[in-house]
Amino acid sequence: MYLSPWKLVIVAAIVVPAQAFAQGHSDQQAYCSYVMEQAQAQRDLLRTPTAMAGFTQPETGLPLQVVGGATLGLSSVKKAGLTMDVARKECELYKAATETQQAVQYAIPGMEREALRNRLALIEHAYKALDGLIEKTSSMVEAQNATRLMLFSLQTTRIKLDADRADTQSKLNVIYVPELSDKPLKELIAEKESNETGEQRALDKLTRQNNWDVALSVGVHQQVNPVAQGAQPYGAVTVNYNFANRAINKHLDSAAQAHDEWKRVQESDVVRMAEALQQQLAASVSAQEGRLKSVQEETSQLEKNLELVANPDTSVALDFSNQLTAARLLLEIEAGDASFRMNRLREYLAKNY
Repeated sequence: MYLSPWKLVIVAAIVVPAQAFAQGHSDQQAYCSYVMEQAQAQRDLLRTPTAMAGFTQPETGLPLQVVGGATLGLSSVKKAGLTMDVARKECELYKAATETQQAVQYAIPGMEREALRNRLALIEHAYKALDGLIEKTSSMVEAQNATRLMLFSLQTTRIKLDADRADTQSKLNVIYVPELSDKPLKELIAEKESNETGEQRALDKLTRQNNWDVALSVGVHQQVNPVAQGAQPYGAVTVNYNFANRAINKHLDSAAQAHDEWKRVQESDVVRMAEALQQQLAASVSAQEGRLKSVQEETSQLEKNLELVANPDTSVALDFSNQLTAARLLLEIEAGDASFRMNRLREYLAKNY
């Protein structure tokens, strides 16, 4: 999106039926459902004992044995709970990120839509004033107190209003803005960053569980040849610890810091997009200020000319007065449009930044 010197414009208009857009909440629910189902599958895998069966030949020279049992690790049980926590954090992050992204992406189209609706209202107001002037001049033409050329000049202004209204309406029709959060952008960004930190901490805890494990194995073994009487139970506790635990945790802490730094400079991240949006809006405010000042100067000069023909006593003076009045109506539209855009931009910046 780019900003022209005079108004907010959308370079690439999106013309898509409303039903083609999935609602934001539906998108979030679908993604969260996918993530949670994946996490639940992993959780069930981790917290369920692993069955085992096979043959073993004891090193002591004893006969071949068949072994069957189950194994469960304490680390796996903890990882099952942490996996669900990671999934919930990822879901929360996705919701916060999509809300923030939409708020940034549709900020300019949303304000442009409001400005175009305001312009239509200004055009309708100008229509009413011009219709009264045309009706009055038509009556004077019928009474032969005015010429048809004078009436044609007013009708030309009406043609300009028709074109302006059609152009404004066509621009309005192609702007799509979904339902957005009513929270200020700065709050959405803070929530998104907080959720990113929460997700990274959850992932960090999950990864640290790989550094150790306490596994319990239980089962039975049976001598195969010759077949012994009765299966014999057995049990074992296995403790695993990675000696690189401290180094691994240090790298994980550094990775979390590097992730935060990456997000601060990532061009495609919504935080950077929000900063760029702020610069665009600030530049647009200046452009609208210049536009409004220019229109006001033109209006001031036009008002001085209108004072000179306040009481026209000739057809030429009346024609000049009508042309000035029609021009003032057009300038009022531009002044109202510029003023609305400038004030709306200022309100948005004050609220969101």
